[in-house]
Amino acid sequence: MKQPRIPHPTMPGEMLTEEFLVPHGMSQTALAERIGCAPRSINEICNGKRAISPLMAMRLAEVFDNTPEFWMNLQTAWDLWKEWEKHSPKRTA
Repeated sequence: MKQPRIPHPTMPGEMLTEEFLVPHGMSQTALAERIGCAPRSINEICNGKRAISPLMAMRLAEVFDNTPEFWMNLQTAWDLWKEWEKHSPKRTA
């Protein structure tokens, strides 16, 4: 099985936290209120316990002035990497 083209993608929640929430000085709770979802949903995304859904991608894109595809591509790259890690032959040094 070939390794994915992306060596090791950034977890979507890490990207949300480090590249969007922190620079905007926005808390998880403030983001949740702004997009009309439960704070727990944002917290779980930021902690890698929940995937970014298409609806969430649309909401995030509107708040951060980017595209839903940006968020979905992050999620897809992350999901593919995790599957590759699970199913690839283990290499020994």
